[in-house]
Order: sequence, then structure tokens, then C-alpha cells
Amino acid sequence: MMDRFSNVSTVFTLSAFNETLNHRVTIFSLSLLCYCVILFTNISLIVTIILDENLHEPMYILLCVCCINALYGATGFYPKFLVDLLSSSQVVSYAGCLCQAFVMYSFVCSDTSILAAMAYDRYLAICRPLRYRSVMTKRRLSELVSLSWLTPFCLFSINILLTNRLTLCGTNIQRLFCVNWLLVKLACPNTDTSVNNAFAYTILSIYICHWLFVVWTYIYLIQTCVRSKEDRTKFMQTCLPNLISLVTFFVIVVSDLMHMRFAAKDSPQSFQNFVAVSVLFVPPVMNPLLYGFKLTKIRSRILALVHVRQK
Repeated sequence: MMDRFSNVSTVFTLSAFNETLNHRVTIFSLSLLCYCVILFTNISLIVTIILDENLHEPMYILLCVCCINALYGATGFYPKFLVDLLSSSQVVSYAGCLCQAFVMYSFVCSDTSILAAMAYDRYLAICRPLRYRSVMTKRRLSELVSLSWLTPFCLFSINILLTNRLTLCGTNIQRLFCVNWLLVKLACPNTDTSVNNAFAYTILSIYICHWLFVVWTYIYLIQTCVRSKEDRTKFMQTCLPNLISLVTFFVIVVSDLMHMRFAAKDSPQSFQNFVAVSVLFVPPVMNPLLYGFKLTKIRSRILALVHVRQK
């Protein structure tokens, strides 16, 4: 018979660290460098957009929000991960585990919503240019940003509360960080998790609808842009970074979900770790660099700042 644990006093072991400990110095150095790059690039882009009034347009404000969300997700993972690498034991309290699971899920879903909002903005700008100013008002933009953050925060608050009611019979998490799905799997055999599963699939359905909307938006955008050279140029300058970001993010998230739920348990732990943390270093590093180099206004502003400093 499996032992039951008092959830409040439970301490979880993050057993995915076992294969990293032989290379902890190398991994620590690379992870610290990656976190510093994430902080520097995203904060630089945020400050650039805030300080330059010419960049106070919906597309750039949504990009700023995307960078803030990247900092939120990265800070929910890297500090704890770096401490664990230097520690003799890789453990996390029950409350800390729920908190980290909330941050990870809300980060990914907020990013999905923000990228969908950016696709909607580009659709209006290119396919409905005469209506763009009247539709994409400050109020509409505020609503999109608020929904992008508040919706996942509310959904995953409920999700975490549903997990909190479960009685657990295990403390081993085969991951570098806490994931709500794995916490639910630790529930005792006679514990009813049907509500948790139903709510999880409801959330998944909501964000699948986000992706379907994005696919429809870009199909329509591409069909519109092929008719005009001017629209093709506009698409390459403003939509291509968003499209690359969307595809990369989608592949990473789907790979992680499929691997976590359906992959064989005997797959190499190092590969499992790489898949798990990809969403926490590829988009947060790639997005500010991609948008910074590709979007003309941001690139010009950054080059102007560098030129002034050199003088």
C-alpha cells in the first residue's frame, strides 16, 4: 500500500537533476549566461519601446508585453534551477512546487495569447488598413493585453486549487521543475482526478482555439500579401518575425506536451530535460533578437543609441 503524505509538509524531489550533476559547473555557467542574456535583451527592448514615443504603437506595445512575459517565465525557472545545481539536494516544498507550476503554465499560455494578439494586429494593419485605427484603439489594446494575462492567471488559479485538494502518495517528480500534470499523477490511486483532467482538457481546448485563430489569420494574410508588392514587403518586415516566433513556440510546446504525456519512460533523461527547458530559453532569447534585428524602427533606435554612446 502506498504511503499518504500531508500535502502541506510534503517536500518533492526533482529527480531529473540526477544526470546533470556530473556536469553541474558547465550547466550552471551556461544557464547563468542564458539567464543574463534573457534579462539583458528583453529589458533592453522594453526600455527602448517605453522611452521612444515613435514606438508607442500597438505592434510594439504587444512586443513589449511579450518581453515582460518572457522575464516572468524565465524568473520563475532560472533562479531556482541555478540554486539546485549548486545544492546537494534538489528538492522543493509543496507550496513552492504549486507556485512554480502556476508560473510555468501561465507563462506559456500568456505567450500564446500575446502572439495571437500580435497576429490579429497584423491582420488588421495589412488586410483592413482603413479600419485599423478605429478598431485597434488604446482601449482595445488594453483589453487584449489584460485578457492575455488575466485569462491564464484565472484558469490556472482554479487548476492549482483543484490540484491542492488531492491526496498525494508520491514525492518524486521526474522533471527539472514542477508541472501540474505530474503533481496530479502523484495522487493516490483511490483519489478522483476526473475533475482535474476535465478542466485541463478545457484549458487545452481554449488555447487550441487560439492556435486555430492564428492559422486562419496567417492564411488570410498570406493570401492578401501575394497580390501586392507593397503588402509583401510589409509582411516580410512586420509579420515574418511574428510567424517565425509562432512556429518555433508551437513546435516547442507541442513537443513538450507530447513527450510528457506519451513518450517512453526509457528515453534518455538528458533529452527529456532539453525538451522540457526549451520553452524557457529558445523563445525568451530568440524573440528580442529576432524583432530587434528585423523591425526597422526598433533596429534604427537601438543603432542610434549605440552610436550616441560611442560618441
